Amino acid sequence: QLQLVESGGGLVQPGGSLRLSCAASGEGLDWDAIFWFRQAPGKEREGISCISASGSNTHYADSVKGGFTISRDSRDHASVSVYLQMNDLRPEDTAIYYCATKSTFFRSLCDVRAQSIDFWGQGALVNVSS
Repeated sequence: QLQLVESGGGLVQPGGSLRLSCAASGEGLDWDAIFWFRQAPGKEREGISCISASGSNTHYADSVKGGFTISRDSRDHASVSVYLQMNDLRPEDTAIYYCATKSTFFRSLCDVRAQSIDFWGQGALVNVSS
């Protein structure tokens, strides 16, 4: 069983920046790719970024490519922090942002279109508004 706790959400003006954090704890994280999803009001949940279990590769949805950056800090096999740096935010980025994990066979791969997510965090609200 893994625990995922997001933090860093809040209200930001258009053009501003925020950094979301995800504190992941539990066994097996060495083999987990970690994802950020978001769900805007009235829309389906969307995978926007992931980082491989090894931390060597990342993948972004077209909607955030160039503006968002994911990174991973693996302290040990049972404690990992993942960050999502979001720059030049726009009102359409307003959503609840979720951290999630998926066990992988290939530690160097991830794909934001992945299905069958294993664990989810509780979500963090990001509100981009003037």
